[in-house]
Amino acid sequence: MGEVGNQFEELVKIVSELRAPDGCPWDREQTNQSLLPYFIEEAYELIESVDEKNWENVKEELGDLLLHVVFQGSIAEQDGKFKLVESLSTVNEKLIRRHPHVFGDAKADEAFHAKQNWEVAKHKEKGRDSRLDGVPINLPALVRAQRLQQKASYAGFDWDKVEQVWEKIHEEILELKEAQLSNNKKHIEEEIGDVIFALVNLARFLDIPAENSLRKTNKKFINRFKKVEEGIKEQGKEIDDATLEEMDAIWNEAKRNE
Repeated sequence: MGEVGNQFEELVKIVSELRAPDGCPWDREQTNQSLLPYFIEEAYELIESVDEKNWENVKEELGDLLLHVVFQGSIAEQDGKFKLVESLSTVNEKLIRRHPHVFGDAKADEAFHAKQNWEVAKHKEKGRDSRLDGVPINLPALVRAQRLQQKASYAGFDWDKVEQVWEKIHEEILELKEAQLSNNKKHIEEEIGDVIFALVNLARFLDIPAENSLRKTNKKFINRFKKVEEGIKEQGKEIDDATLEEMDAIWNEAKRNE
């Protein structure tokens, strides 16, 4: 079976023992629903580790996610819903079925065509009405926007050149400016959404995950602002007593030193 298979079976065995009548009280009382917040937390810890290129943490967080997969399967099996092995066989069959360019006669010379084949196969299998169906409502808005745009693109609804995407961004920014001048809060909100959606489309067109970009910018902002706080403190002041000019000077210095 190999080392990976042996370790996976060991994990399944450990989880089963934790869930046994003489096992851990906390593990025994968990449900598929109660575990979801912890699963989401572990997923975000993995994202943070990958962003930081901390491969020791990535190794650990992948294990934590595997634990949750096995935990979910163990609960489902004990409740008579399905068996974990069925999940494994389902995903194996799905991977083969949705990669006809690898396991069949279909052609896919580029990654886009490979994903296009996947989307077409998935749409037919699920019997969906719209090619946009299947993107979870609860995804972060940036991620969901980009997935919706990708699905539309795989169906052929897309621009040919990046210049067209830029034109759309400029158009939406002008509409936002007009909305702001009208002082119509609802209209402003709508146009801000349109501008963000257009920027996400640019990220998609350039093959950049918008969520990753914004997450990294958030981190950059935090680091620079903390430098501002430290700099003001070194001047013997509190941040609330500093002028904007003083804060800007430290901010720009931090930016130059990055």
